[in-house]
Amino acid sequence: MKPTYIAALLAVILSPQMVLAEESSTPDVENIERVSVMGVRQRLEQAGTLANTIMKTEVISAGTIENKNAVNLSEAIDNSPGVKVSNECSMCGVKRIMLNGMKGEQTTILVDGLPVHTMISGYYAVDAIPTTGIDRIEVARGAGASLIAPEAIGGTVNIISYEPTDSGAEFDVAVGENGYKKMGFLGKGVSEDGRTRATLVAQYDDRDQYDADDNGVNEAPQQENRSLTARVSHDVTDTDNIVLRIANIQSEIFGGPMLDETFADGLASSTGTVLSGYDDDATATQELFEDGDVRNDYTGKAWETSEWIKTDRNEASLTWLRELNDDWNMHLATSYAEHDQDSFYEGFDYTANDVMWFFDARFNYLLNDSQLLTFGMDHRTEEMRSNSRSGSANPDYVSDSFDYDVTGIYVQDTWQVTDELEVAMALRYDNVVADFIDPNKPGTELDESILSPRVDIRLRHNDEWVSRLSAGRGYRAPLSFFETDHGILDGSLGFDIDIDELERSNSVNYALSYEGDRLTSTASLAWTEVENLAQLTTNDQGIPLLTQLDEKASVVTTDIALGYRLTDDLTLNLTGEVFDYDSVFQSSYAVAPIEERITLSADWDINGWDLFANVVWVGSRDLSDYGYEGYNRLLSTGEVDPDSEKSTDAPSYFTIDLRVSYELNEYLSLYSGVTNLLDYTQAGDEDTPLFYDADGAYDVGYIYGPLRGREVYAGMKYTF
Repeated sequence: MKPTYIAALLAVILSPQMVLAEESSTPDVENIERVSVMGVRQRLEQAGTLANTIMKTEVISAGTIENKNAVNLSEAIDNSPGVKVSNECSMCGVKRIMLNGMKGEQTTILVDGLPVHTMISGYYAVDAIPTTGIDRIEVARGAGASLIAPEAIGGTVNIISYEPTDSGAEFDVAVGENGYKKMGFLGKGVSEDGRTRATLVAQYDDRDQYDADDNGVNEAPQQENRSLTARVSHDVTDTDNIVLRIANIQSEIFGGPMLDETFADGLASSTGTVLSGYDDDATATQELFEDGDVRNDYTGKAWETSEWIKTDRNEASLTWLRELNDDWNMHLATSYAEHDQDSFYEGFDYTANDVMWFFDARFNYLLNDSQLLTFGMDHRTEEMRSNSRSGSANPDYVSDSFDYDVTGIYVQDTWQVTDELEVAMALRYDNVVADFIDPNKPGTELDESILSPRVDIRLRHNDEWVSRLSAGRGYRAPLSFFETDHGILDGSLGFDIDIDELERSNSVNYALSYEGDRLTSTASLAWTEVENLAQLTTNDQGIPLLTQLDEKASVVTTDIALGYRLTDDLTLNLTGEVFDYDSVFQSSYAVAPIEERITLSADWDINGWDLFANVVWVGSRDLSDYGYEGYNRLLSTGEVDPDSEKSTDAPSYFTIDLRVSYELNEYLSLYSGVTNLLDYTQAGDEDTPLFYDADGAYDVGYIYGPLRGREVYAGMKYTF
C-alpha cells in the first residue's frame, strides 16, 4: 500500500532511509515482508539487565482505553481496581485521581517513568492529558511504588507512550451529544535499519456544559483541550539509546452560568462576555436564586458563579540508556515541565507559573545470574509563583508561591532467590526543602531528611498461583495549591500556612493471583497509614488555613478482580472493592469518596464486530461521616431555612456504558456508543450539588454522584 503524505513526511524527517511499503505493480504479490527490530532498551529488558518491578501493577491497555471511549487520563483510569477519579467541583469540574482511597494530591503521575506533573497540574491537567498515542497505563498502588517517586504515598500512574514497529498513521474522529467532539492523529515512522522510531501525536477534544436540573447553573463545565506531542527513540549505536519527548497541552474550562442564557447582568453570550461583566458589586447571597433556593433559577449576575481556568503546559524529557558491558548499564534522564494558569473564580483572579526540573542518574549492575543491583541519584526542583490582583488589594494577603527542592540517593537489590521466589529490597535517602516564599511568611517551612525503605516479594506457588507482598514507607511535602478543598472561594483573604512536617506514610499490600486456561483472578488487601496529614480549613478570621492533623489517618482497601473467557471471543470481568477509612481520614476529604464498588464488563469480538458493555455500581454512604452539612434555601434575612437541610444519605446508584465497533476492512472501522445509558445524575435524580453552609455562604461542592448525564457518540478510525 502507499503511505499517506503525512506518514511519508514524518518518514523523511526521521531518516533518509525509511521502511516504506510501496504499492506493487505486480498483482500476484500478496506477501509484504515486515522487519521486526529489537532496540537497545528492549534487548536489555529481555536480558534482565534493566531494573524492573515485581510489585502488583494494574495495566490499562490501549484496547481498554478505546472501549471506554476515554479521551483523557481521568476517563481512561476511572473505575479501575483501587482507582477513583473524584470530581470535586460542579463549576470547574476539578478532578483528583485517588489510589487505594488516598487523597488525589498523594498520587504521582509519570510519563514513561519520569515525573512531568506537579501538584498544580494534578487538578486540571488530568482532564487534558490525551489518550491518543498511549500504549498503556500502569497503576502501582502503595507508598514508594516508584523508585524515583517516594512522594507517591497513594501510588503512581505511569503513562507509557506508544513506540511504533512500522510506518504509517491513524486518524480517529468522533462526535456526540452535549457538544462532544474528538479528533486524534497518530503518525508513526520507523527507519529502514530499525534504529529510529518516532511518533507525532495530536488531539483535540471538546464538551459543552451540562445542567441536569435546568436552574441555569451547570453541574459539569465546558472544556476544550488541544495537545501536540512528538517522541523519537534512536539507537545511536548497538549499545546506546536516546529518547526525546516534547509536548504542549492547552486547556480551557468554563463553568457556572449556562452560556446563551440571560442573567441579572444580561445575556451570557460567551466566556469573554461573562468575565468582562465583572463589576465587583456582588448580589446579596439570598438573592442569587429565585426565592433564595439553589434548586430554582439562578438570578444573580453571571460572573458571580463563574469559574474559568485556562492552562498551557510544556513538557520535555530526554533519556540516554547505555550498555557499558554485559553486566553494567546506565540510564541518565532529565524532565522538564512548565505549567501556566490564568483563572477567574467568582470574582477572584489567579495566575500561576509552575516550573519543574528533574534529573536522574541510574546504574544497573548484574551481580550474578540471580541478582541485579540498581543504584543512583536524583534531584527535583520546582518553583511556583502565583499572583492575584484582587488578592493583592488586601494588605494582609499571603500568596501560596513556593520553592521545592529534593535530592535523593537510592539503591535496590532485585534477587531471584529461587525459581519460585523473587525479592526486591530498596532504600532511598532524601533531603527535602520546601519554602513558602511570601514576605509575610518568613522562614523555611520544611527542611528534613528521611529514609524510605521498601520491599517487594513475589512467590510462585505453582503454575497458576502467585503471591505478591509489598511494604514501604513514603513521604509528601504538603505544598497546597490553592484549589485544595476548593478553598479558592475565600482566596481574596490570602492563605495562612501552618506546616512544619512532612506527611509520612507506611503501607502494606498483599495480592494473590490465579491464572488458568479460562479463569484469572486477583484478590488484594492494602493498608496505608499517614502521619501529619495535611488539611485545608479556616482560621479564626475565616482565612483558608493549610495545617496538619495531629492524629494518624489510615485506610484499608480490599478488592477482588475476576476474568473469565467464556469462549475465544467472549470475556467477562468482575471487580468488587471495599474502602474502609478511619474517622481521621474521613474528616480530611473535601468530597466523600466511594466506600463500595462493583464493576462488571463484557467484551465480545465476533466476525469483525466488537461489543463492549460496562456496569458500575456504587454503594450508599452516610455523608455526615465526611462532615457534610448544607441547606438549599436562605431566608430573606440571610439565614438558612432549617426546613431545607440537605440529606446526608447518599443513595447507591449504577451506571451503564455501551460501545460497538465494526471493522469494515483493514484500514477503516466505525464505532458508536453511549456513556451513562440510564442518564442518572445527582442533580437530575437526587439533589443539586449547590448549597448554603450553616453560616449562609454559597458553595458548589455538595457532591456524591455523577454530574454529567447520558452521552451518545459515533466515530470512525482510519489506519493508513
